[in-house]
Amino acid sequence: MSARLAVDIGGTFTDFALESGGRRWTHKLLTTPRAPEQAVLGGTEQILTAAALAASDIGMVVHGTTLATNAVIERKGAKTALLVTEGFRDSVEMAYENRFEQYDIWMERPEPLVPRNLRLPVPERLSARGDIIKPLDESVFPEIVRTLQRAEIASVAIGFLHSYVDAVHEEKARDILARLAPHLSITLSSEVSPEMREYERWSTACVNAYVQPVMTRYLNRLQEGLRQRGVTCPLYLMTSAGGLTTLDVAQRFPVRLVESGPAGGAVLARHIAEECGFRDIVSFDMGGTTAKICLIDDLKPQYSRSFEVARQYRFLKGSGLPIRIPVVEMVEIGAGGGSIAEVDSLSRVQVGPESAGSEPGPACYGHGGTRPTVTDADVVLGRIRADRFAGGRITLDAEAAASAIDAHVGEPLDLDTTGAALAISEIVEENMANAARIHAVERGKDLSKRAMIAFGGAAPLHAARLAEKLDVQTIVVPTSAGVGSAVGFLLAAVSFEIVRTCYAVLDEHFDADALNELRTNMREEAEAIVRQAEPSAVLNEAWTADMRYNGQGHELAVPIPADATVAPVHLQALFEREYMDQFGRIIPGVPVEVLNWTLRLSAPEPKAQACPPRQSERRVSSKSVAEVVDASGHKTPAEIHLRADLAAGDVVSGPALIVEDETTTFVAANCEARINGLGYIVLTRS
Repeated sequence: MSARLAVDIGGTFTDFALESGGRRWTHKLLTTPRAPEQAVLGGTEQILTAAALAASDIGMVVHGTTLATNAVIERKGAKTALLVTEGFRDSVEMAYENRFEQYDIWMERPEPLVPRNLRLPVPERLSARGDIIKPLDESVFPEIVRTLQRAEIASVAIGFLHSYVDAVHEEKARDILARLAPHLSITLSSEVSPEMREYERWSTACVNAYVQPVMTRYLNRLQEGLRQRGVTCPLYLMTSAGGLTTLDVAQRFPVRLVESGPAGGAVLARHIAEECGFRDIVSFDMGGTTAKICLIDDLKPQYSRSFEVARQYRFLKGSGLPIRIPVVEMVEIGAGGGSIAEVDSLSRVQVGPESAGSEPGPACYGHGGTRPTVTDADVVLGRIRADRFAGGRITLDAEAAASAIDAHVGEPLDLDTTGAALAISEIVEENMANAARIHAVERGKDLSKRAMIAFGGAAPLHAARLAEKLDVQTIVVPTSAGVGSAVGFLLAAVSFEIVRTCYAVLDEHFDADALNELRTNMREEAEAIVRQAEPSAVLNEAWTADMRYNGQGHELAVPIPADATVAPVHLQALFEREYMDQFGRIIPGVPVEVLNWTLRLSAPEPKAQACPPRQSERRVSSKSVAEVVDASGHKTPAEIHLRADLAAGDVVSGPALIVEDETTTFVAANCEARINGLGYIVLTRS
């Protein structure tokens, strides 16, 4: 069998997972932020050597990256301009015209990626039905091109009013620009987000244009580097919706890669839950920079059509740039192993969102970092063995970690080293627990009845305490947990999601033929992309329609069976059932509107293997013991177990540390750890 390689670039580490002939190899390497492909190429060579495989043995490479996200957050994308309908150049700055924080007169709004002087008006106008009110004025383009050249613009977004109905003016403007300035990268809002509501559509187009040159250069360098090393197989990219897409689509729509790493984690969590017989779970992914929490109901991750990136104001909703793309719905906060701890002006310990990243990294790495991080606290608390970190490839400096904690947390609060480290650990765990509670409450979900799937380099260290705060009884730490998102990449299916706005009222004037034609065209467009990677697979077809009562400002995403007719009576019944589930009532006598149709077309995912029956239990102990600090602040001896030495049926009582190359699982005193038939660690709270 051809080998399959998955690579996930995070803010601190780049993770690798390689599968061939039923075996899996994993690897972890510090990210090289100035040239991310260097870590990818170097780690690929190292993991191939460990597996005794040649580059030509790789039949597929799957890649996820934070490069697009970081470019937006750090404002390091290409210099971008926006061509916009005359009279609407300020729409992306006016945004929703609301205040996301009512009582702060110094409230910070997100700055548009394109400044006002580079938002260039173009005379043209379509009606909401797609009729041409004012033809596109082609005579203005020579002067526009001169303006772009003077400003040294590398990328242009084109966003015209109502182009989601008819893209004729955007396409004509693109053709003129391509002829006059062929060096430009061009993004059409009607291609990247063909939906109503111009602010979100134009914001998405601006983000896509802003990161497109950066991502295109990076992906080309990566592909060329792999080719030079003998890896000539197809390169697939993980999307924010948890599917795989081709290199060509990724270069056209790099905005769809913004949440690619976390989406891979959600795919893994769903797969693990199915193997272990859980239907409803909470996925907990904590890496070096962020923590991601996702709710999965009935083995289905929650999906959304929008989210915000680069929130400016305490991660408050409304303070970021909105993006309308398919995405796995989750909460993501700045809480990772590299999150920096400090004491604020009110003598409170604050952890994150700023991260030490891979350069300089936590103080214990010895790479020049002087500020304390969560990883430094875990070292001081004895939960990370300095001599076993990353399989011994990185030697940690426990004294440097203690000095950083003392200087920045202990001395300002008059705490000893242990107390300051415990404060850092407790604060970051409470931050994650609070984010999970809010995320669950907003969706009407109960966390206590769920199992937790914990993965990522830092999650197994903090999962037991987080579960205690959330009243979760069972935690599963899968094999290769430290590189969980990369493993999830190998489980993802090739897919593509497409959305179209097509306004209709469910009444006697409803045009079923027009909607059926639209759905057929959407199916053909999505299938053309998926078939590039899956020429013969049986494809899964999932439809939703955005529907609302007449006069309402927002819609419900209503699942529509793929084989369902689009007759008004059937659509009305589906909408009313969804509305009743959400709000406990329906509104009789009010017409129902359909705004958007969405299709997710995907190849089948790999089938989950059933967990073997429960093995006879053997309580095991270890002569290797270390002193750890528990949540109460008491020092207590904890047995150290190597995960590779544990077999199905083994039971480890807490407190204990189960150590592997990419992570360590902390078994708290109130927990027992069992190894199930798949080799997963199952923690149960007493």
